[in-house]
Amino acid sequence: MERYSSGGAAAQNAPAEAGLHARVLDHLGTAICGGDPAPGAVLNIDELVDRYAVSRSVIREVLRVLASIGFIETRRRVGVMIRPANDWNVFDPQVIRWRLASAGRITQLRSITELRTAVEPHAAWLAATRADHDEASDLVGLAAKMWAAGKAGDEERFLSLDIEFHRRVLVASGNEMFVRLQDLIAEVLTGRHKHHLMPHHPSDEALQLHADVAAAIQRHDGERARRAMVQLMEQAFDEMKSIWEQSGEPDGS
Repeated sequence: MERYSSGGAAAQNAPAEAGLHARVLDHLGTAICGGDPAPGAVLNIDELVDRYAVSRSVIREVLRVLASIGFIETRRRVGVMIRPANDWNVFDPQVIRWRLASAGRITQLRSITELRTAVEPHAAWLAATRADHDEASDLVGLAAKMWAAGKAGDEERFLSLDIEFHRRVLVASGNEMFVRLQDLIAEVLTGRHKHHLMPHHPSDEALQLHADVAAAIQRHDGERARRAMVQLMEQAFDEMKSIWEQSGEPDGS
């Protein structure tokens, strides 16, 4: 980033630079996730400056971020090269958001749902053995609020509550590595809503399963909590699969 001798000038330009950086980063990140430019392609900094009408410092900062998550590498006598998807940090929430915004959204949705199916049922089991009274009561209360929002057709409130519900299950598990997945899960819940990969209104089954998970955690019934969360993951996956089959999008299999 460029530095300024005047503190006032720096403060004035910082928000503008940050906004340009975010715009270019999102556009280029989504494009790379969509395969254009393809792995092995070489990026030209001057061309990027012209394409996005920004300064070289903005482009350099964007490339620094892309390099940190494995999207690009700089090679001597070659330049800035796009790396294959196998090299990406697929756990980075930004990468998940870009993949959901790209043509590869179905593949991303499938892989993240498979990860959730492996992790969240065990997190629910752990929460049933470790959650204190207040944590368990809060989950029951959240499930009730989700039911009300779902029945009222309040999609934005339901999404917010859904993210909070799954976050709290991970936290209540007491496993610090599970907790670190909360931002990743928030991105996929937000993305599937934004890109219309879920029904407009949650089904009664989904609402009931959230309530079942919370009730089992409150009763310290780990096996019932685990089974209810497995059913919730399977139910969500079936709904998503139905939607993408109707859309005719490739499923990445």
